[in-house]
Amino acid sequence: MAVGAPSRFPLEPVAGVRLGTARAGIRKPGRRDLVVLELAPGTRVAGSFTRNAFCAAPVTVAKEHLAAALGEPRLLLVNTGNANAGTGEQGMRAARESCAALGQAAGVPAEAVLPFSTGVIGEQLPVEKLVAGLPEALAALDEKGWEIAAEGIMTTDTRPKGASRRIVLDGVPVTVSGIAKGAGMIKPDMATMLCFVATDARIAPALLDAALARAVDASFNAITVDGDTSTNDACILAATGKAAHAELTDPADSRLAIFEEALGSLFIELAQAIIRDAEGATKFVAVEVSGGRSREECQRVAYAVAESPLVKTALFASDPNWGRILAAAGRAGVADLDVSGVEVSISGVRIASHGARDPAYTEEAGQRVMSADEITIAIALGRGDAAATVWTSDLSLDYVRINAEYRS
Repeated sequence: MAVGAPSRFPLEPVAGVRLGTARAGIRKPGRRDLVVLELAPGTRVAGSFTRNAFCAAPVTVAKEHLAAALGEPRLLLVNTGNANAGTGEQGMRAARESCAALGQAAGVPAEAVLPFSTGVIGEQLPVEKLVAGLPEALAALDEKGWEIAAEGIMTTDTRPKGASRRIVLDGVPVTVSGIAKGAGMIKPDMATMLCFVATDARIAPALLDAALARAVDASFNAITVDGDTSTNDACILAATGKAAHAELTDPADSRLAIFEEALGSLFIELAQAIIRDAEGATKFVAVEVSGGRSREECQRVAYAVAESPLVKTALFASDPNWGRILAAAGRAGVADLDVSGVEVSISGVRIASHGARDPAYTEEAGQRVMSADEITIAIALGRGDAAATVWTSDLSLDYVRINAEYRS
């Protein structure tokens, strides 16, 4: 089950990027599970990766190859069905062999290939199946291949996720398009997701790195389904430079702000699409915390509420059990929190003020707003001017079933 409208396909093609997808049978026969993204020579690439100490072999190799290619790799190789994580030295060899095979087939060095994997942890990657699928993926390369590629990177996702933006710089149209996958094991430090975004903008490498960091911080690092951070998270931003505008080189350039606004909104759309498709989700929930002394303490409160099993099960039941929200906010670790200054509202209905039930609140009003598919929990701490928002989902019976049966 998913909440809200699906992504709008087809996406806008990006000059200098082609995508091809294959059915390699890595875990399940007949399923699209192998994707190749080809980047034009000179494409600049920025990456953001999981901080999990047990990071997967492809994460390690991707970071090594990104550095070796001086930020200008030529190919991205993505497989689903197998995470190649917790696989030791054999897993590292498998990731490198995969890159070498694709590099040889495409006529580029192995170091020009960045590998990405997602799926079951702790099982060895069947390299022979992956390599056998490469000719099909290469033959399918097409600049219009975004939607099929979005399907090819899915695991427990129920629908593909993608977004596009068009802006104008120096009178020249500029495109940004991207796809993402993720539905469970979602938590910041990149959430449990893969994301590939490309643009034809001409932008200096340092500005590209900074733009990616800011976009990730406001999007994929502001979502949570279950509080689990994956071993395989990765987000790639590629700039082909095919648009004919003057290169963005100055952080103070007003054109950079236009580009980053488009990029940021696209990242937020993709991040929210992950929450809307969270495993077993029936609710899309925004937890908005304001009135903090710092953004960090607002985030702590937001995550305490968003990741509380008691709050999440109440959301699933459409039960306005506001005491669970207060309890979660109270254990978030905010020093010297004066509960008499805290207010809590659900979708515009104030349920608590001065640390207790609001005198005007009624269960009927609470039940009405909690029954909606999309809910906003607003918490005002009353101690400063900082704010933060986290997007999350409810915790349903289907979430338990999906994860109990994941390896079946």
